[in-house]
Amino acid sequence: MLTPIHSLTALAAVALLLGPVALPAAADPFVPQRDSQVLERLSSSSASDPVLRKLSSELRQDPENLARAVALARHYLEIGRSEGDPRFHGYAQAALAPWWNQDVPPPDVLYVRAVLRQNRHDFEGALEDLSHLLRRRPRDSEAWLTRAVVLQVMGEPNASMRSCLQVRRSDPLLSTACFSNAASLSGTAASAYALLHRDVEANPSAAPPVRQWALTVLAEIAQRRGDENAAESHFEQALSLKVRDTYLLAAYADFLLDVDRPAAVVDLLEDEVRSEALLLRLALAERRLGSNKWRQHTQTLSSRYAAGRWRGGSLHLGNEARLALHLLDRPEDALQLARDNWTHQREPVDARIVLEAALATGSPEGADGVLEWLERTGLEDVRMAELVRRIRELPLNPVLRKAP
Repeated sequence: MLTPIHSLTALAAVALLLGPVALPAAADPFVPQRDSQVLERLSSSSASDPVLRKLSSELRQDPENLARAVALARHYLEIGRSEGDPRFHGYAQAALAPWWNQDVPPPDVLYVRAVLRQNRHDFEGALEDLSHLLRRRPRDSEAWLTRAVVLQVMGEPNASMRSCLQVRRSDPLLSTACFSNAASLSGTAASAYALLHRDVEANPSAAPPVRQWALTVLAEIAQRRGDENAAESHFEQALSLKVRDTYLLAAYADFLLDVDRPAAVVDLLEDEVRSEALLLRLALAERRLGSNKWRQHTQTLSSRYAAGRWRGGSLHLGNEARLALHLLDRPEDALQLARDNWTHQREPVDARIVLEAALATGSPEGADGVLEWLERTGLEDVRMAELVRRIRELPLNPVLRKAP
């Protein structure tokens, strides 16, 4: 999920009730063999953040000061985006507690609430908050950008493009990146790439986070079109800007896995164990390399997802489907998870895991919803095109229910 710079965290979570479906069995809790064994290295960046300390102190002195609360909540969002740590989403919500449950809170609270609802996959709730906000501040570019991303995540690139255009008055490159990202998913990848490449070249002094996002979009478009050299060049340029972003790390790791360079993934992610999305990709690379670490990391991921269900929901169903298919070797569970994920999140990565799981189970009907979406949007992706070709060659399985 590609995110706007000041709003959305990289890979978000929601408490989505799974119902009575077959799920991967929860792994037994990992028990360290000795007291000195390191389980996880936590970042100290937030503890040493002087801005965070200042904002927290100011809000404690005046907990109902709206401006201070919003400033602290936004800073927590930035830390969460950078570190890929969902705990900071909860801190952001807590900072806004006096206003959180109001039907229509102040505009700045509406914005943060929309972002957090999007992070939790409450896309309809996020759109509702953004609609209230835009009625009161119709030229709010941040709100338009967030709306564009929510619509894109929901698999509506044409609607997303219309919102992207509203951003142009505040930041042309950001608007172009938003528009080109959506346009590349609707059958116009070549022209979307050319448009964004031109604007990136014309704006070498753009703010590093904006330039990084634009370069990441270019990399992903190039990857879907099969231009691996261009994709790697754009990914490396984006990483060279030194703006930490877990989405970029995950996207680059996926590229490296696709071009069969698992050792490079380990080099990139060996210390990234807090984010489920990055830990998943690290485990996938370790398994390909024959490293025993993938088993411990798989167990950690299984335990985290099981804990999410115990709390009444499940985080990142698409990633959990990848875990089930590629690490737990449970293709039927993977297909169920991937199809459940597809009911609310419809981006290329979500489509791909459905296709992969449908192939692994020999169940072409499991991919029906994705095949219909691909035909409707005109998405161009060389790897998915090959998956679709292989699925169409499978014999029909009349037992499997239709995909939603």
